[in-house]
Amino acid sequence: MNDPLSSCSNSEPFALQVIGDSMEPEFPDECVVVIEPADWCQHGMYVMALVEGVRWFRQYRKDDEGERLIALNDRYPPIDLAGLDWKMEGIIMQRNLGRHQTESGRREVKHYKYD
Repeated sequence: MNDPLSSCSNSEPFALQVIGDSMEPEFPDECVVVIEPADWCQHGMYVMALVEGVRWFRQYRKDDEGERLIALNDRYPPIDLAGLDWKMEGIIMQRNLGRHQTESGRREVKHYKYD
């Protein structure tokens, strides 16, 4: 399987489908996210990060409690990044919902802009 994060076009945005409910309700199961490759992030951004060899789609938080990755669904624990081998791989820039995921039956696109 090709790894979109290690291709020769690693500076181009790419899309991935979300599997699971860890980022609900903002990112429901089977929605599609568009990721812009980046090696930096800021507090509050939705990101793709590689932590100890495992990729995670989470919200990045950095505050008095330290750096961590947070699932929006409370059933999933935060990932405390202190002392772990990790790196930022991309920032979520867009979410696409399919027709079956919206009340109106129309496709919905949401863009994320970070300050």
